[in-house]
Amino acid sequence: MEGKVLARIAAIVFVAIAITATVIEMTREDDPAPVSTAPALQPPADPLRETLRRCQQLGEAAGSDADCLAAWAENRDRFLGRTPAPATPAPNGGQ
Repeated sequence: MEGKVLARIAAIVFVAIAITATVIEMTREDDPAPVSTAPALQPPADPLRETLRRCQQLGEAAGSDADCLAAWAENRDRFLGRTPAPATPAPNGGQ
């Protein structure tokens, strides 16, 4: 009988300590994070990205825009990890 009573008292003390620790942790105010004085690093502007945004805004008309077609080809090559194909000279009309 003595063991059961002692175990109950230990359990009650444990629960009381756990509740007290929880209440203290919840009411404690956190210090605000220190403000960084270093300027934020801005990535350089990517002209391909700007062209793709413009083409996105054009909507369906972008399908016939030469700049958009070239930008999509460059973006596809960049995504696939291919080097852009060299420009082929235009035919001279049969000469």
